[in-house]
Amino acid sequence: MADPVSAQTIVFFDGVCHLCNSFVDFLVARDHGQRLRFASLQGKTAEQFLQPSEREKLETVLIWHQGRLFSKSEAVLLAFSQIGGAWARFSTIARWIPRGLRDRMYDFVAKNRYAWFGQRDTCRIPTPEEKSRILD
Repeated sequence: MADPVSAQTIVFFDGVCHLCNSFVDFLVARDHGQRLRFASLQGKTAEQFLQPSEREKLETVLIWHQGRLFSKSEAVLLAFSQIGGAWARFSTIARWIPRGLRDRMYDFVAKNRYAWFGQRDTCRIPTPEEKSRILD
């Protein structure tokens, strides 16, 4: 029998980045089917699923989905496809843009995210409503 956590789609994010936390807030608010779980790259769940070199990649969102790891624009578009509705349609259309171009745009934002959006002193603390979806 599969580990129930490993069967889930997990969004790994930089827990101290304001932009990353805003992305998580955005997804939580729109993921009505509760398909996604979330874990900071600095946490224990990341240690369980990711190699040390992957956990150090704070400049990218990583998604564990069906035993595979997705990063950068592919991770974002996968998250959009999981929340459904217009966001899933947007994800399908955005995939027409070559991945290299999408990832260069992603890297530009990632490189400047702390300067543009700031950092937190500590990792995100889930609200009581989010506790079942935010992993340690």
